[in-house]
Amino acid sequence: MASKALSFVVGDYVVYPKHGVGRVVELQSQEIAGTRLELYVLRFEKERMTLRVPTNKAEAVGMRKLSSSATLQEAIQTLKGKPRIKRTMWSRRAQEYETKINSGDLVSIAEVVRDLFRADDQPEQSYSERQIFEGAASRLARELGAMENTDEAQALDKIFDVLKAAAAEHRQAVKELAKEEAVD
Repeated sequence: MASKALSFVVGDYVVYPKHGVGRVVELQSQEIAGTRLELYVLRFEKERMTLRVPTNKAEAVGMRKLSSSATLQEAIQTLKGKPRIKRTMWSRRAQEYETKINSGDLVSIAEVVRDLFRADDQPEQSYSERQIFEGAASRLARELGAMENTDEAQALDKIFDVLKAAAAEHRQAVKELAKEEAVD
């Protein structure tokens, strides 16, 4: 069953769900097991990794162009939302977070970042929580950076600014609610 090949050109930034943002550095034609294959050669700088993806399988593996600006705005709005902490076992939550990160969906990754973010006045995270948070934040920042022509560090700063402002708003809302309840 032939899949419609997505078209990327050399120099395009692309998102490969399990690895994040990479760049198409070459289009190759190779003979593998007697079959001629056209391949996208992707370079992931952060991981120092090169990946070859058959052009006819790019869509099937979930490879995509960078998100639209509307999707980026939706991800930023997600970061501003109230964190949703489930009361399930950590191992199950960790698995759900990893699934969201590896989906390659920008908004799902933003949900993980929002839910695992800890403001300075909040309790510290466990090592595994911190690892997942950093992985998700990095993945989000690399796509944001590629979309806005900045580096990962600047994109991370922007993400943390949004998260810190949202945390302050949530704290203020909780204080106001506590005052109202005290008056009643």
